[in-house]
Amino acid sequence: MLQEESDLSLIIAQIVQKLKGSSLYAQLERQAWGSWEKRILKSLNSMCTELSIPLARKRPVGEQKELLNKWNEMGTDEPDLSLFRPVYAPKDFLEVLINLRNPNYENGDSLSFRTHLGLIQVPLKVKDIPELKELFVELGLTTGQLGIDDSTQVPPELFENEHVRIGQKVLAEQDSAAAQQYVRQGSPTALRAELWALILNISSQPEDILYYEQLKTNVIQHDLLVDSLIYKDVKLTASNDDYYFVFEDYLYQVLLCFSRDTSVLGHFAYNSASPPRSYIRGKLGIEEYAVFYPPNGVIPFHGFSMYVAPLCFLYHEPSKLYQMFREMYVRFFFRLHSISSHPSGIVSLCLLFETLLQTYLPQLFYHLREIGAQPLRISFKWMVRAFSGYLATDQLLLLWDRILGYNSLEILAVLAAAVFAFRAVNLMEVTSLAAAEAVLADLSTLKVMPLLQIFLFATVT
Repeated sequence: MLQEESDLSLIIAQIVQKLKGSSLYAQLERQAWGSWEKRILKSLNSMCTELSIPLARKRPVGEQKELLNKWNEMGTDEPDLSLFRPVYAPKDFLEVLINLRNPNYENGDSLSFRTHLGLIQVPLKVKDIPELKELFVELGLTTGQLGIDDSTQVPPELFENEHVRIGQKVLAEQDSAAAQQYVRQGSPTALRAELWALILNISSQPEDILYYEQLKTNVIQHDLLVDSLIYKDVKLTASNDDYYFVFEDYLYQVLLCFSRDTSVLGHFAYNSASPPRSYIRGKLGIEEYAVFYPPNGVIPFHGFSMYVAPLCFLYHEPSKLYQMFREMYVRFFFRLHSISSHPSGIVSLCLLFETLLQTYLPQLFYHLREIGAQPLRISFKWMVRAFSGYLATDQLLLLWDRILGYNSLEILAVLAAAVFAFRAVNLMEVTSLAAAEAVLADLSTLKVMPLLQIFLFATVT
Protein backbone atom coordinates (compact mmCIF):
# COMPACT_ATOMS: atom_id res chain seq x y z
CA MET A 1 0.00 0.00 0.00
CA LEU A 2 2.83 2.40 0.93
CA GLN A 3 4.59 1.57 -2.34
CA GLU A 4 1.43 2.36 -4.31
CA GLU A 5 1.08 5.70 -2.50
CA SER A 6 4.71 6.46 -3.19
CA ASP A 7 4.29 5.64 -6.88
CA LEU A 8 1.15 7.79 -7.03
CA SER A 9 2.96 10.69 -5.36
CA LEU A 10 5.74 10.38 -7.91
CA ILE A 11 3.28 10.40 -10.80
CA ILE A 12 1.47 13.45 -9.38
CA ALA A 13 4.80 15.23 -8.89
CA GLN A 14 5.75 14.52 -12.51
CA ILE A 15 2.39 15.83 -13.75
CA VAL A 16 2.75 18.99 -11.66
CA GLN A 17 6.27 19.49 -13.01
CA LYS A 18 5.04 19.08 -16.59
CA LEU A 19 2.24 21.55 -15.99
CA LYS A 20 4.69 23.93 -14.40
CA GLY A 21 6.99 23.51 -17.40
CA SER A 22 4.23 24.09 -19.95
CA SER A 23 3.04 27.14 -18.03
CA LEU A 24 6.56 28.52 -17.87
CA TYR A 25 7.08 27.86 -21.56
CA ALA A 26 3.80 29.60 -22.43
CA GLN A 27 5.02 32.55 -20.38
CA LEU A 28 8.37 32.35 -22.17
CA GLU A 29 6.60 32.40 -25.55
CA ARG A 30 4.63 35.50 -24.64
CA GLN A 31 7.66 37.31 -23.22
CA ALA A 32 9.88 36.43 -26.18
CA TRP A 33 7.23 37.44 -28.69
CA GLY A 34 6.50 40.65 -26.79
CA SER A 35 10.17 41.61 -26.88
CA TRP A 36 10.46 40.72 -30.57
CA GLU A 37 7.28 42.63 -31.39
CA LYS A 38 8.69 45.76 -29.70
CA ARG A 39 11.81 45.50 -31.86
CA ILE A 40 9.71 45.24 -35.03
CA LEU A 41 7.50 48.19 -34.08
CA LYS A 42 10.55 50.25 -33.12
CA SER A 43 12.03 49.57 -36.56
CA LEU A 44 8.74 50.52 -38.22
CA ASN A 45 8.38 53.73 -36.19
CA SER A 46 12.02 54.66 -36.85
CA MET A 47 11.36 54.36 -40.57
CA CYS A 48 8.35 56.67 -40.22
CA THR A 49 10.44 59.24 -38.38
CA GLU A 50 13.44 59.05 -40.71
CA LEU A 51 11.34 59.30 -43.89
CA SER A 52 8.78 61.73 -42.42
CA ILE A 53 5.86 59.60 -43.57
CA PRO A 54 2.80 58.41 -41.60
CA LEU A 55 1.89 54.81 -40.88
CA ALA A 56 -1.34 55.41 -42.81
CA ARG A 57 -2.94 58.17 -44.87
CA LYS A 58 -5.97 58.66 -47.12
CA ARG A 59 -4.98 58.91 -50.76
CA PRO A 60 -5.99 62.08 -52.66
CA VAL A 61 -8.71 61.47 -55.28
CA GLY A 62 -6.26 61.81 -58.17
CA GLU A 63 -3.96 59.21 -56.66
CA GLN A 64 -6.90 56.86 -56.10
CA LYS A 65 -7.89 57.08 -59.77
CA GLU A 66 -4.32 56.50 -60.88
CA LEU A 67 -3.93 53.38 -58.72
CA LEU A 68 -7.29 52.01 -59.87
CA ASN A 69 -6.29 52.45 -63.52
CA LYS A 70 -3.01 50.58 -63.11
CA TRP A 71 -4.32 47.92 -60.69
CA ASN A 72 -3.60 45.11 -63.15
CA GLU A 73 -0.17 46.40 -64.11
CA MET A 74 1.38 47.56 -60.85
CA GLY A 75 4.56 45.70 -61.78
CA THR A 76 5.31 48.41 -64.34
CA ASP A 77 5.41 51.01 -61.57
CA GLU A 78 8.90 51.86 -60.35
CA PRO A 79 8.51 53.82 -57.09
CA ASP A 80 11.69 54.98 -55.36
CA LEU A 81 12.08 52.42 -52.57
CA SER A 82 15.77 53.00 -51.93
CA LEU A 83 15.15 54.47 -48.47
CA PHE A 84 12.84 51.66 -47.38
CA ARG A 85 14.28 48.55 -45.79
CA PRO A 86 12.73 45.25 -44.70
CA VAL A 87 11.67 45.43 -41.05
CA TYR A 88 13.48 42.15 -40.46
CA ALA A 89 14.92 39.16 -42.29
CA PRO A 90 14.78 35.45 -41.32
CA LYS A 91 18.34 35.59 -39.96
CA ASP A 92 17.24 38.27 -37.44
CA PHE A 93 14.39 36.06 -36.29
CA LEU A 94 16.74 33.10 -35.95
CA GLU A 95 18.84 35.05 -33.43
CA VAL A 96 15.71 35.53 -31.32
CA LEU A 97 15.01 31.78 -31.35
CA ILE A 98 18.62 30.95 -30.48
CA ASN A 99 18.35 33.10 -27.36
CA LEU A 100 15.18 31.38 -26.11
CA ARG A 101 15.68 29.61 -22.79
CA ASN A 102 13.26 27.60 -20.65
CA PRO A 103 13.59 28.40 -16.90
CA ASN A 104 13.12 24.71 -15.99
CA TYR A 105 16.00 23.75 -18.27
CA GLU A 106 18.25 26.42 -16.79
CA ASN A 107 17.50 25.10 -13.31
CA GLY A 108 18.65 21.61 -14.23
CA ASP A 109 15.31 19.89 -14.93
CA SER A 110 15.39 18.41 -18.51
CA LEU A 111 18.83 16.86 -18.00
CA SER A 112 18.46 14.56 -21.00
CA PHE A 113 18.28 17.61 -23.22
CA ARG A 114 21.79 18.66 -22.23
CA THR A 115 23.15 16.31 -24.88
CA HIS A 116 21.57 18.49 -27.57
CA LEU A 117 24.38 20.49 -29.16
CA GLY A 118 22.39 22.54 -31.64
CA LEU A 119 21.47 26.23 -31.53
CA ILE A 120 17.94 25.72 -30.18
CA GLN A 121 18.04 25.34 -26.41
CA VAL A 122 14.35 24.86 -25.61
CA PRO A 123 13.63 21.21 -24.69
CA LEU A 124 10.46 20.58 -26.68
CA LYS A 125 9.31 17.07 -27.59
CA VAL A 126 9.98 16.33 -31.26
CA LYS A 127 9.49 13.13 -33.23
CA ASP A 128 12.26 10.62 -33.90
CA ILE A 129 12.60 8.63 -37.13
CA PRO A 130 10.28 5.75 -36.09
CA GLU A 131 7.56 8.28 -35.18
CA LEU A 132 8.12 10.17 -38.44
CA LYS A 133 7.85 6.92 -40.40
CA GLU A 134 4.54 6.27 -38.68
CA LEU A 135 3.30 9.80 -39.44
CA PHE A 136 4.44 9.77 -43.08
CA VAL A 137 3.62 6.12 -43.72
CA GLU A 138 2.30 6.88 -47.22
CA LEU A 139 5.78 8.04 -48.23
CA GLY A 140 7.05 4.47 -47.74
CA LEU A 141 9.00 2.57 -50.39
CA THR A 142 6.06 0.32 -51.25
CA THR A 143 3.54 3.12 -51.86
CA GLY A 144 3.16 4.84 -55.23
CA GLN A 145 4.24 8.49 -55.27
CA LEU A 146 3.86 11.35 -57.71
CA GLY A 147 7.34 12.78 -57.85
CA ILE A 148 8.82 9.25 -58.19
CA ASP A 149 6.49 6.84 -59.96
CA ASP A 150 5.45 9.32 -62.66
CA SER A 151 8.96 9.72 -64.04
CA THR A 152 9.59 9.02 -67.72
CA GLN A 153 11.23 5.69 -66.83
CA VAL A 154 8.03 4.37 -65.21
CA PRO A 155 5.16 3.34 -67.54
CA PRO A 156 2.09 5.45 -66.62
CA GLU A 157 -0.16 2.40 -66.44
CA LEU A 158 1.76 1.16 -63.36
CA PHE A 159 0.63 4.03 -61.11
CA GLU A 160 0.00 7.41 -62.68
CA ASN A 161 -3.10 6.62 -64.76
CA GLU A 162 -4.94 4.98 -61.85
CA HIS A 163 -3.90 7.76 -59.46
CA VAL A 164 -5.35 10.37 -61.83
CA ARG A 165 -8.59 8.37 -62.13
CA ILE A 166 -8.94 8.23 -58.32
CA GLY A 167 -8.25 11.97 -58.09
CA GLN A 168 -11.02 12.71 -60.58
CA LYS A 169 -13.40 10.58 -58.52
CA VAL A 170 -12.46 12.42 -55.31
CA LEU A 171 -13.21 15.74 -57.02
CA ALA A 172 -16.49 14.46 -58.41
CA GLU A 173 -17.59 13.45 -54.91
CA GLN A 174 -16.33 16.74 -53.37
CA ASP A 175 -14.97 14.86 -50.36
CA SER A 176 -12.53 17.11 -48.50
CA ALA A 177 -11.21 14.37 -46.18
CA ALA A 178 -10.64 12.03 -49.13
CA ALA A 179 -8.82 14.81 -51.00
CA GLN A 180 -6.52 15.37 -48.04
CA GLN A 181 -5.70 11.66 -47.87
CA TYR A 182 -5.24 11.53 -51.64
CA VAL A 183 -2.62 14.30 -51.92
CA ARG A 184 -0.35 12.47 -49.47
CA GLN A 185 0.76 10.55 -52.58
CA GLY A 186 0.97 13.76 -54.59
CA SER A 187 -1.49 15.62 -56.76
CA PRO A 188 -1.58 15.43 -60.57
CA THR A 189 -0.76 18.84 -62.03
CA ALA A 190 -4.12 19.17 -63.77
CA LEU A 191 -6.08 18.43 -60.57
CA ARG A 192 -3.97 20.22 -57.95
CA ALA A 193 -5.76 23.59 -57.93
CA GLU A 194 -9.17 21.97 -57.38
CA LEU A 195 -7.87 19.45 -54.84
CA TRP A 196 -6.19 22.09 -52.70
CA ALA A 197 -9.29 24.29 -52.81
CA LEU A 198 -11.40 21.29 -51.76
CA ILE A 199 -9.07 20.48 -48.85
CA LEU A 200 -9.15 24.09 -47.64
CA ASN A 201 -12.91 24.42 -48.27
CA ILE A 202 -12.42 27.31 -50.67
CA SER A 203 -15.11 28.08 -53.22
CA SER A 204 -15.53 31.34 -55.09
CA GLN A 205 -18.98 32.39 -53.95
CA PRO A 206 -20.33 35.84 -54.92
CA GLU A 207 -19.83 37.05 -51.33
CA ASP A 208 -16.16 36.01 -51.46
CA ILE A 209 -15.62 38.00 -54.63
CA LEU A 210 -17.43 40.97 -53.07
CA TYR A 211 -15.22 40.75 -49.95
CA TYR A 212 -12.10 40.80 -52.10
CA GLU A 213 -13.43 43.85 -53.96
CA GLN A 214 -14.02 45.60 -50.63
CA LEU A 215 -10.41 44.95 -49.64
CA LYS A 216 -9.29 46.28 -53.01
CA THR A 217 -11.34 49.45 -52.44
CA ASN A 218 -9.61 49.90 -49.08
CA VAL A 219 -6.23 49.65 -50.82
CA ILE A 220 -7.30 52.22 -53.41
CA GLN A 221 -8.50 54.66 -50.73
CA HIS A 222 -5.73 54.35 -48.13
CA ASP A 223 -1.96 54.20 -48.32
CA LEU A 224 -0.10 52.29 -45.59
CA LEU A 225 3.61 52.31 -44.82
CA VAL A 226 3.58 48.51 -45.13
CA ASP A 227 2.55 48.95 -48.79
CA SER A 228 6.07 50.17 -49.51
CA LEU A 229 7.49 47.22 -47.57
CA ILE A 230 5.40 44.89 -49.75
CA TYR A 231 6.59 46.59 -52.95
CA LYS A 232 10.18 46.38 -51.74
CA ASP A 233 9.90 42.70 -50.83
CA VAL A 234 8.40 41.72 -54.17
CA LYS A 235 11.12 43.67 -56.00
CA LEU A 236 13.87 42.01 -53.94
CA THR A 237 12.55 38.45 -54.16
CA ALA A 238 9.87 37.29 -56.60
CA SER A 239 10.73 39.88 -59.27
CA ASN A 240 14.26 38.45 -59.42
CA ASP A 241 13.13 34.81 -59.49
CA ASP A 242 13.13 32.97 -62.82
CA TYR A 243 9.92 31.14 -61.91
CA TYR A 244 7.89 33.93 -60.34
CA PHE A 245 8.76 37.30 -61.91
CA VAL A 246 5.80 37.02 -64.32
CA PHE A 247 3.39 37.08 -61.37
CA GLU A 248 4.51 40.44 -60.00
CA ASP A 249 1.10 42.10 -60.51
CA TYR A 250 -0.74 39.24 -58.77
CA LEU A 251 1.62 39.45 -55.81
CA TYR A 252 0.97 43.16 -55.29
CA GLN A 253 -2.79 42.68 -55.56
CA VAL A 254 -2.92 39.78 -53.09
CA LEU A 255 -0.50 41.17 -50.52
CA LEU A 256 -1.91 44.70 -50.49
CA CYS A 257 -5.43 43.30 -49.95
CA PHE A 258 -4.10 40.88 -47.33
CA SER A 259 -2.67 43.72 -45.24
CA ARG A 260 -6.19 45.23 -44.94
CA ASP A 261 -8.00 41.98 -44.10
CA THR A 262 -9.07 42.10 -40.45
CA SER A 263 -10.39 38.51 -40.64
CA VAL A 264 -6.73 37.40 -40.53
CA LEU A 265 -6.63 38.63 -36.92
CA GLY A 266 -8.58 35.48 -36.00
CA HIS A 267 -5.42 33.34 -36.14
CA PHE A 268 -4.02 35.16 -33.10
CA ALA A 269 -6.62 33.27 -31.02
CA TYR A 270 -4.45 30.14 -31.40
CA ASN A 271 -1.11 31.90 -31.58
CA SER A 272 1.05 33.01 -28.65
CA ALA A 273 1.69 36.27 -30.48
CA SER A 274 -0.56 39.30 -30.36
CA PRO A 275 -1.15 41.67 -33.26
CA PRO A 276 0.98 44.85 -33.21
CA ARG A 277 -0.87 48.03 -32.27
CA SER A 278 -0.47 51.69 -33.01
CA TYR A 279 -2.29 54.78 -31.76
CA ILE A 280 -4.24 57.47 -33.51
CA ARG A 281 -2.02 60.54 -33.86
CA GLY A 282 -1.91 62.60 -30.68
CA LYS A 283 -3.45 59.79 -28.58
CA LEU A 284 -0.33 57.75 -27.77
CA GLY A 285 -0.87 55.38 -24.82
CA ILE A 286 -4.63 55.92 -24.62
CA GLU A 287 -6.10 52.43 -25.02
CA GLU A 288 -9.40 53.42 -26.62
CA TYR A 289 -7.41 55.02 -29.45
CA ALA A 290 -5.27 51.94 -30.07
CA VAL A 291 -5.64 50.24 -33.46
CA PHE A 292 -4.10 47.12 -34.92
CA TYR A 293 -1.39 47.95 -37.44
CA PRO A 294 -1.46 46.86 -40.13
CA PRO A 295 -5.17 45.96 -39.99
CA ASN A 296 -4.43 42.24 -40.47
CA GLY A 297 -1.83 42.27 -37.66
CA VAL A 298 0.95 40.90 -39.89
CA ILE A 299 4.06 42.96 -40.62
CA PRO A 300 5.74 41.53 -43.74
CA PHE A 301 9.38 40.49 -43.50
CA HIS A 302 12.01 39.88 -46.18
CA GLY A 303 10.76 36.97 -48.31
CA PHE A 304 7.11 37.14 -47.20
CA SER A 305 5.85 37.45 -50.78
CA MET A 306 7.29 34.00 -51.54
CA TYR A 307 4.40 32.45 -49.59
CA VAL A 308 2.09 33.69 -52.35
CA ALA A 309 4.22 33.24 -55.46
CA PRO A 310 3.85 29.44 -55.95
CA LEU A 311 0.05 29.69 -55.70
CA CYS A 312 0.07 31.96 -58.77
CA PHE A 313 0.84 28.88 -60.87
CA LEU A 314 -2.44 27.33 -59.77
CA TYR A 315 -4.93 30.21 -59.51
CA HIS A 316 -5.36 33.00 -62.03
CA GLU A 317 -8.57 34.55 -60.75
CA PRO A 318 -7.52 37.19 -58.17
CA SER A 319 -10.21 36.58 -55.54
CA LYS A 320 -9.66 32.78 -55.65
CA LEU A 321 -5.88 33.25 -55.45
CA TYR A 322 -6.42 35.59 -52.52
CA GLN A 323 -8.65 33.15 -50.63
CA MET A 324 -6.19 30.31 -51.12
CA PHE A 325 -3.26 32.33 -49.86
CA ARG A 326 -5.15 33.64 -46.84
CA GLU A 327 -6.23 30.14 -45.85
CA MET A 328 -2.72 28.73 -46.34
CA TYR A 329 -1.38 31.54 -44.18
CA VAL A 330 -3.77 31.17 -41.24
CA ARG A 331 -3.45 27.37 -41.29
CA PHE A 332 0.27 27.00 -41.89
CA PHE A 333 2.53 29.88 -42.81
CA PHE A 334 2.00 32.05 -39.73
CA ARG A 335 3.66 29.29 -37.68
CA LEU A 336 6.89 29.81 -39.60
CA HIS A 337 7.45 33.29 -38.23
CA SER A 338 5.93 33.19 -34.75
CA ILE A 339 7.20 31.75 -31.47
CA SER A 340 5.26 28.76 -30.13
CA SER A 341 5.68 25.20 -28.87
CA HIS A 342 3.36 23.78 -31.57
CA PRO A 343 4.85 20.76 -33.43
CA SER A 344 4.54 22.71 -36.69
CA GLY A 345 5.90 25.92 -35.15
CA ILE A 346 9.28 27.16 -36.32
CA VAL A 347 10.93 26.48 -32.92
CA SER A 348 9.91 22.81 -33.05
CA LEU A 349 10.91 22.54 -36.72
CA CYS A 350 14.38 23.91 -35.93
CA LEU A 351 14.77 21.50 -33.03
CA LEU A 352 13.50 18.56 -35.11
CA PHE A 353 15.99 19.38 -37.87
CA GLU A 354 18.92 19.63 -35.45
CA THR A 355 17.89 16.47 -33.59
CA LEU A 356 17.63 14.46 -36.81
CA LEU A 357 21.09 15.55 -37.91
CA GLN A 358 22.72 15.06 -34.52
CA THR A 359 21.10 11.65 -34.00
CA TYR A 360 21.31 10.11 -37.45
CA LEU A 361 24.21 12.00 -39.07
CA PRO A 362 26.39 12.69 -36.03
CA GLN A 363 29.71 12.79 -37.87
CA LEU A 364 28.42 15.45 -40.27
CA PHE A 365 26.71 17.39 -37.47
CA TYR A 366 29.84 17.51 -35.29
CA HIS A 367 32.08 18.39 -38.24
CA LEU A 368 29.94 21.36 -39.25
CA ARG A 369 29.61 22.47 -35.66
CA GLU A 370 33.40 22.34 -35.14
CA ILE A 371 34.12 24.55 -38.16
CA GLY A 372 31.55 27.14 -37.06
CA ALA A 373 28.94 26.14 -39.63
CA GLN A 374 25.97 25.22 -37.45
CA PRO A 375 23.57 23.53 -39.92
CA LEU A 376 20.55 25.52 -38.71
CA ARG A 377 22.18 28.77 -39.85
CA ILE A 378 21.99 27.40 -43.39
CA SER A 379 18.64 25.58 -43.32
CA PHE A 380 16.60 28.15 -41.38
CA LYS A 381 15.86 30.30 -44.42
CA TRP A 382 14.57 27.24 -46.31
CA MET A 383 12.14 26.28 -43.56
CA VAL A 384 10.90 29.78 -42.74
CA ARG A 385 9.88 30.18 -46.41
CA ALA A 386 8.59 26.59 -46.71
CA PHE A 387 11.33 26.14 -49.37
CA SER A 388 9.64 28.64 -51.68
CA GLY A 389 12.23 30.22 -53.93
CA TYR A 390 14.73 27.44 -53.27
CA LEU A 391 13.20 24.40 -54.97
CA ALA A 392 12.04 24.19 -58.58
CA THR A 393 8.32 24.99 -58.64
CA ASP A 394 7.16 21.50 -59.64
CA GLN A 395 9.11 20.07 -56.70
CA LEU A 396 7.83 22.74 -54.31
CA LEU A 397 4.22 21.98 -55.20
CA LEU A 398 4.84 18.27 -54.57
CA LEU A 399 6.19 19.23 -51.13
CA TRP A 400 3.20 21.48 -50.39
CA ASP A 401 0.90 18.60 -51.45
CA ARG A 402 2.24 16.72 -48.44
CA ILE A 403 1.92 19.72 -46.11
CA LEU A 404 -1.78 19.83 -46.95
CA GLY A 405 -2.13 16.06 -46.93
CA TYR A 406 -0.63 15.61 -43.46
CA ASN A 407 -1.81 18.98 -42.10
CA SER A 408 1.71 19.42 -40.77
CA LEU A 409 4.84 21.45 -41.50
CA GLU A 410 7.14 18.86 -39.93
CA ILE A 411 8.03 17.58 -43.39
CA LEU A 412 9.99 20.83 -43.91
CA ALA A 413 12.45 19.86 -41.17
CA VAL A 414 12.72 16.32 -42.53
CA LEU A 415 13.46 17.62 -46.03
CA ALA A 416 16.07 20.04 -44.68
CA ALA A 417 17.83 17.14 -42.94
CA ALA A 418 17.51 15.02 -46.09
CA VAL A 419 19.24 17.75 -48.13
CA PHE A 420 22.18 17.72 -45.72
CA ALA A 421 22.30 13.93 -45.91
CA PHE A 422 22.29 14.07 -49.72
CA ARG A 423 25.20 16.53 -49.78
CA ALA A 424 27.01 14.94 -46.81
CA VAL A 425 30.12 13.81 -48.74
CA ASN A 426 30.77 17.34 -50.02
CA LEU A 427 29.94 18.92 -46.66
CA MET A 428 32.45 16.72 -44.85
CA GLU A 429 35.18 18.36 -46.93
CA VAL A 430 34.34 22.00 -46.18
CA THR A 431 36.24 24.02 -43.61
CA SER A 432 34.06 27.11 -43.17
CA LEU A 433 30.45 28.31 -43.02
CA ALA A 434 30.88 30.08 -46.37
CA ALA A 435 32.07 26.86 -48.02
CA ALA A 436 29.15 24.90 -46.52
CA GLU A 437 26.71 27.53 -47.79
CA ALA A 438 28.27 27.27 -51.24
CA VAL A 439 27.68 23.49 -51.30
CA LEU A 440 24.01 24.08 -50.44
CA ALA A 441 23.49 27.28 -52.42
CA ASP A 442 21.46 25.74 -55.25
CA LEU A 443 18.60 23.36 -54.45
CA SER A 444 16.80 23.87 -57.76
CA THR A 445 17.92 20.52 -59.23
CA LEU A 446 16.84 18.42 -56.24
CA LYS A 447 14.01 15.89 -56.50
CA VAL A 448 12.02 16.20 -53.27
CA MET A 449 10.21 12.89 -53.03
CA PRO A 450 13.19 10.57 -53.59
CA LEU A 451 15.15 12.60 -51.03
CA LEU A 452 12.40 12.28 -48.41
CA GLN A 453 11.75 8.63 -49.11
CA ILE A 454 15.42 7.63 -49.00
CA PHE A 455 16.10 9.65 -45.84
CA LEU A 456 13.12 8.31 -43.92
CA PHE A 457 12.88 4.75 -45.14
CA ALA A 458 16.21 3.68 -46.62
CA THR A 459 19.12 5.59 -45.07
CA VAL A 460 18.62 6.04 -41.34
CA THR A 461 17.48 3.29 -39.01
